[in-house]
Amino acid sequence: MGDLKIDTAGSSKSDVEPPVSAAELKASVLAKLTYSVGKVPEVASPRDWFLAVAFATRDLIVDRWLHSTAEAYADGRKRVYYLSLEFLIGRLLFDAMTNLGVAETMSEALQDLGVNLMELRRVEPDAALGNGGLGRLAACFMDSMATLQIAAHGYGIRYDNGLFRQVIRGGWQQEVPEDWLTNGNPWEFERLEYTYAIGFGGWVEMLHGEDERTRHIWHPGETVEAVGFDTPIVGWRGRHVNTLRLWSARAPDPFKLDAFNAGDFVGAQSDAMRAEAISKVLYPSDATPAGQELRLRQEYFFASASLLDLVRRHIRQHGDVRTLGDHAAIQLNDTHPAIAVAELMRILVDLNGLEWDEAWTVTQATFSYTNHTLLPEALESWPVPLMERLLPRHMQIIYLINAAHLDGARRRGFMDPGILASISLIDEHAGRRVRMGNLAFIGSHKINGVSGLHTDLMRKTVFHNLNTVYPNRIVNKTNGITFRRWLIECNPGLSQIIRSTVGEHALENAEALKAFAAFADDAGVRDAVAAARRAAKVALARHIAVQLGQRIDPDSMFDVQIKRIHEYKRQLLNILETVARYNAIRANPTIDFAPRVKIFAGKAAASYTQAKLIIKLAIDVARVVNADPTVRGLLKVIFLPNYNVSLAETIIPAVDLSEQISTAGMEASGTGNMKMALNGALTIGTLDGANVELRDLVGDDNIFIFGLTASEVEAARAQGIDATQRIAASPALREALDEIGSGVFSIDDAARYRGLVDTLTHYDYFMLCADFDAYWKAQLRADEVWRDRVRWMRSSIINTANVGWFSSDRTIAEYAKEIWNAPFRPLS
Repeated sequence: MGDLKIDTAGSSKSDVEPPVSAAELKASVLAKLTYSVGKVPEVASPRDWFLAVAFATRDLIVDRWLHSTAEAYADGRKRVYYLSLEFLIGRLLFDAMTNLGVAETMSEALQDLGVNLMELRRVEPDAALGNGGLGRLAACFMDSMATLQIAAHGYGIRYDNGLFRQVIRGGWQQEVPEDWLTNGNPWEFERLEYTYAIGFGGWVEMLHGEDERTRHIWHPGETVEAVGFDTPIVGWRGRHVNTLRLWSARAPDPFKLDAFNAGDFVGAQSDAMRAEAISKVLYPSDATPAGQELRLRQEYFFASASLLDLVRRHIRQHGDVRTLGDHAAIQLNDTHPAIAVAELMRILVDLNGLEWDEAWTVTQATFSYTNHTLLPEALESWPVPLMERLLPRHMQIIYLINAAHLDGARRRGFMDPGILASISLIDEHAGRRVRMGNLAFIGSHKINGVSGLHTDLMRKTVFHNLNTVYPNRIVNKTNGITFRRWLIECNPGLSQIIRSTVGEHALENAEALKAFAAFADDAGVRDAVAAARRAAKVALARHIAVQLGQRIDPDSMFDVQIKRIHEYKRQLLNILETVARYNAIRANPTIDFAPRVKIFAGKAAASYTQAKLIIKLAIDVARVVNADPTVRGLLKVIFLPNYNVSLAETIIPAVDLSEQISTAGMEASGTGNMKMALNGALTIGTLDGANVELRDLVGDDNIFIFGLTASEVEAARAQGIDATQRIAASPALREALDEIGSGVFSIDDAARYRGLVDTLTHYDYFMLCADFDAYWKAQLRADEVWRDRVRWMRSSIINTANVGWFSSDRTIAEYAKEIWNAPFRPLS
């Protein structure tokens, strides 16, 4: 296709469309209120108005959507298919209006009707389609693929309840259903014409044809229907619109009338309930065999439906399935969709008659795989007996892929049994299991990490031997964020300052943000940025007062850690420093500590007992600290429940200090670090994940780096992870652990945290004790810089100016050029 970049002089329909007037939007909203919602303005509720505005906005998108689709068919450009179990898209109303450029006009139109757009924004539920960074990254990538006019589809599952809603009862996390679809979803279009039969179980028949070819026919014992629901994803300025197609599971025969008439009212619906369970909840607990099976059913269900759909589209447009790799690129977002490698082989060989070697060439040319973890246990694997029972044909295919793979390795001189065992698709240790990471690796032509450090460590650790056998497949693509959403939408105050100093183009092209650094020494700009930050902090303080009944001082340093609760992310290290700070404030009233509000938010996996205990500890510490008058307003501790995209949009503009303190070598990238730095927060963190690139971008003077490096962590673990001596040598750490372990923060159950403290003392795998003193000193440095307001605000502006490189537009352009070989139109 020559140069992958499409000529930027080429116009699209949206390039020449006149702007929509407030009068036109007002008329459209009123029409939707009448004919789609069925209400008149006098009796319309806030939700009625939200639906009317959403439908009116959707109408603006649909024309562009249909035009984008037709254009992709007309020019035959290569399509990208992004397979992800999560798409954390958040609320879509304001995002869509901002990308279309009609947010201000819509606000004006609604004012004439006596309706406040900001209030409507809060009516929309968050789409419960993801957990954290993985799903938010997928949402960012969908936005940037539309912005760069890449012909792309996202594929996932339309979860009825998605990830659970987190409530705190008695200080403990409780999981309740997130019923985001209860009142319908105005953004989606049901596509009953795109329904696919997805099989499970059964048996495989082998036939010998007259042409002497052996054919395999899978006879599933159970079939579930995948029904498509499409959500249009509009790019910046509405230049292009792509499709997010989510699959909902249904039974082919949802109701057994004979059973019902026989009095078995529950049994009459049992097949429907079993089928619909597939798209009921994101990440059902895999603590039981039934939970494990449901997760595998989910992953195969959406991978199979997506492949059947995209192969149908390819054949319709290009005729020959053999050219799939020339016209389609499939990106596997983590190992969840890795079964797609075996499924595409089944589709090519069993359903389309390709020879095995030809099908494998097409498969490898089509797939690429993004790895998101260095934790071996996080690289999914499935028990062989479960795979053989649930997906018998796929297990045969996996065995054949593995045999060819290992034979090829031997032919290239890799004869060592240890190496061959490590690269095998079957793990023979402690029960035979299928390694989905290895399957994704060998089935892909490119495998990418998501930060420079992560990619380097991936080559050296989890995929070391595979990288030796298949050199040059691993590449780096550092993650990015939709920087316009995290500035324009959630931080209008800072956005306006950037417009008035650098110009509107800085919100169009992230590279232009660099010019904002020139204003770091401008007192007027520093004061304006400080005022915008304080306004955001007042808004967050108001939210906290309403949600928790706690009053916090917006002039305090807002020290924030918002992410999934996990031991390697080290919320516990932050809590230990909080306790040590609490002790120091009481013991040394003359020390000039900076007033702090420690803010935590994040969910623990439903079956992750230790993570839930860490949440309980944070809340227990908050209860004691916040009730103690001797801290004199110098410390508050807050845990905000049910962290999601909308809550992040409230928190992130208000952050002063961003906690990115994972154990070095364990966080693949992180994206919260990018969002908070973009909004002017200073980072305190380890040299882990994308913190390395962040440090390089903003400079050592504008970030607080501490702790062991990845190589030092590895060396320290080799020497032993008993922390008894380290604790003895650190009075602040020792006192904090003694108080936690003895029940100072848990008077209702003095032994509650004894096991946690004992484990940390003798098994400091995540290097909390090893890094504590360095972390404590870094926090004191942060106190010192905070007291110098000129210095702090100067660093804040430099952070905002220099992290535009983390735009997901840049990341997606790199994918398009170096992995997908797909055309794109860069923003001017």
